[in-house]
Amino acid sequence: MAADDARVLQLLTRVGQGSLAPGEALEQLRYLPYEDIGFARLDHHRGLRQGLPEVIFGQGKTVAQVAEIVQRLAGRAEKLLITRVGPEYFNAVADLMPDAVYHQAARAITLDRAPALVPMRGIALVTGGTADLPVAEEAALTARLMGHEVDVMIDAGVAGIHRLLDLMPRLREANVVIAVAGMEGALPSVVGGLVDVPVVAVPTSVGYGANLGGLTPMLAMLNSCAPGLGVVNIDNGFGAGYLAAQINRLAYRDRTHD
Repeated sequence: MAADDARVLQLLTRVGQGSLAPGEALEQLRYLPYEDIGFARLDHHRGLRQGLPEVIFGQGKTVAQVAEIVQRLAGRAEKLLITRVGPEYFNAVADLMPDAVYHQAARAITLDRAPALVPMRGIALVTGGTADLPVAEEAALTARLMGHEVDVMIDAGVAGIHRLLDLMPRLREANVVIAVAGMEGALPSVVGGLVDVPVVAVPTSVGYGANLGGLTPMLAMLNSCAPGLGVVNIDNGFGAGYLAAQINRLAYRDRTHD
């Protein structure tokens, strides 16, 4: 018997004997186990601890590696997200999981076998330009997979500020706003000065030479004078969507406690 199996059996035995409360057993199970497959250590209990199973960052991995990881994780999880992958990865995954879905704009694969629930409303997403869409779609896809509805607003950059101002009624309904922008990265600061909720700023590598691959907008966002603004890494749509989902979930939790 594997060590992890023995620990689980011991916990269940203690619960059955009444010497361990079910809630205490659940807390201990949150830190069990992982699976070592040689080229990766798969965290099968990520979903129990954090609400979403381990997400696979596909970039840098081979097609065979991603397919093997997906097969292992899907055996224990109802949801999966694989980011930064092309169609060749999806073809390999679809051979194993025919119900997997490829999202071309986000360059991501999802698997969702969980029972359908009413999504939590409260996340708004606005982009500076259409060229920011791949990063924005990754953010929206992540939040939706975590059970949230995302109101997406495209091409509302500060070069035409009236476009953004027209969207203010929708932005003010949100519990959290994701602002995605490249070029000089001014959009999140402007949004942050107009709403009373957290703003997740996402710098993108979209822009001409002095954009410096996203470094310029990232520094602009980090130096923002608008309060309530947090910045994720360059092109990190996944991180933005995940953080926004956590914030929105807390907003819903607070409402249920009122």
